[in-house]
Amino acid sequence: MPIDPAYSVMHLGNPTIPSPLRGRAWVRNDEWVIGEPQYSREHPLEPAKAFEKAGPREFLAFNPRKVRAAIVTCGGLCPGINNAVRSLYFELHHGYGVPEVLGFRYGFEGMAPDAGLQPVHLKPEHVRHIHRLGGSFLGTSRGRHDPAAMVSTLSRLSIDMLFAVGGNGTLQGAHAIHEELVRRGRHVAVVSLPKTIDDDIPYVDKTFGFETAVDMARTAIDAAHTEAGGARNGIGIVKLMGRDAGFIAALATLASSEANFCLLPEFPFVLEGEHGLLTAVQRRIESRGHAVIVVAEGCGAALYGAHEPQGLVARDASGNLSYASGGLDIGPRLRDALREHFERARLAVTIKYIDPSYTIRAAPANGTDAVYCSELGRHAVHAAMAGRSDTVVGRYHGMYVHVPTSLAVSHTRRVDPVLWNAVCEVTGQPPLVPPSSVVPPPSEP
Repeated sequence: MPIDPAYSVMHLGNPTIPSPLRGRAWVRNDEWVIGEPQYSREHPLEPAKAFEKAGPREFLAFNPRKVRAAIVTCGGLCPGINNAVRSLYFELHHGYGVPEVLGFRYGFEGMAPDAGLQPVHLKPEHVRHIHRLGGSFLGTSRGRHDPAAMVSTLSRLSIDMLFAVGGNGTLQGAHAIHEELVRRGRHVAVVSLPKTIDDDIPYVDKTFGFETAVDMARTAIDAAHTEAGGARNGIGIVKLMGRDAGFIAALATLASSEANFCLLPEFPFVLEGEHGLLTAVQRRIESRGHAVIVVAEGCGAALYGAHEPQGLVARDASGNLSYASGGLDIGPRLRDALREHFERARLAVTIKYIDPSYTIRAAPANGTDAVYCSELGRHAVHAAMAGRSDTVVGRYHGMYVHVPTSLAVSHTRRVDPVLWNAVCEVTGQPPLVPPSSVVPPPSEP
């Protein structure tokens, strides 16, 4: 059965070179994973929408002994970056015998000729222990750079394959680099690894770093519960990452089971009025004596609007709204709104506000993420060696696949009603909007 072209990845060259790997279970080129497992009368199952299965191929499109590879890590810090870099390097170096692997410093900036940053010529001693550390051994940065200039750098350095580690912005940059390479007729494989704490990349079961983030966020929620329960009329507020998708807040709330309210950018809520959050929290305080609120950072835009009145809202180097800027920082605004509400109600409360964002971002990967990063790194190398390009390697429905980069950046994955129902049942929170205002979340394309 022919595969929908939108689900197919580019193949570079003719794979005729025998793989140096031994004792492996080879993946055939005709093995696929169904991309749309759910169906209904309105959306019938279409088997042609399927992703190519990832894994080692018996024949390669590149001669490993003649390959020069490069790795770049971009965007914000995230648990597991070093694990991914280490896995990529060791599979290239030990697995395939690639003689030279470069590491670009500080993200795509390190590929910009005018930045003056020289790549690192990676050796085993550079990466041997980095998986035990948080952050990025190569450094990272945000911001757009000229694809033509970056491709010129790849050409000058005779790079045959580029591995980009990052989230949505990184994937867009990798896609632009690939298109420029195609325009120039350059035979270079561009393979990406999905890195974002927000877990919002579509067609991927999860992005790396997310499991660690949930573990650490749960600890913060538990601490807020302890603080709230230890004070008379105590209120604990925990702000977690999640610009457009509230997966960390939702999963950490379920893991902790100590939050009484969980606010996500996908599901609207109001502060004031009979059905608003402030009234609901007051009822909780009056009945139980304490309350814990978990809020995703993206609720700042959802509640206050994504406008930029009087320059109160900043943007980062990639052009994203900065939810830590004064106009959209939901944590302090929610804390102050609660304080003012209870002052008007003449009810004394103790409010403790926790923002563990940067602590989470800088943490080493936990065991689950460490395994995932290791698998992603190896599968990314297998994909590049087999001549795959403009692809994201990820796990989908429990199997590793090659996702076309254009699909991976086509939209943002959001919390669905099933997960939201679970959150509401665990917290016991009421609808925080008037009954006539309840609307379903936006559906994915």
